[in-house]
Amino acid sequence: MRNRILLVEDNPADVGLVREALQEHQVPCELIVISNGERAIQFIEELDGEASACPQLVILDLNLPKKPGREVLKSMRASVPCAHVPIIVLTSSDNQKDRVEAARLGASRYIRKPSRLAEFLSLGGVFKEILESQP
Repeated sequence: MRNRILLVEDNPADVGLVREALQEHQVPCELIVISNGERAIQFIEELDGEASACPQLVILDLNLPKKPGREVLKSMRASVPCAHVPIIVLTSSDNQKDRVEAARLGASRYIRKPSRLAEFLSLGGVFKEILESQP
């Protein structure tokens, strides 16, 4: 089974690292990459009415151009067909206020982007575990 993963990230290097982490942990997936918050919200709105099109996992940066990640998170949780989808906030922010706000808005996990390659690649195991734990 191929999973659909939505990655909302504007940094091409981080997109590459997420791709590598998924490959490292042999996560079969279609990775949909959107590089700004405004386009991510449009994508979510296009999914309304198509529950089968919802991704199985969203990996979301908070610091995005055009609209911030918290707006994308609100939009995802407001989407009737996709409200249940796990959302991992993957961000460079270690600000406690951001953590609290992400949890309040419905993030499933909050992970600070690792600075070491091995730690970043190990995130593939976290993504895989979340995908496998879904009904």
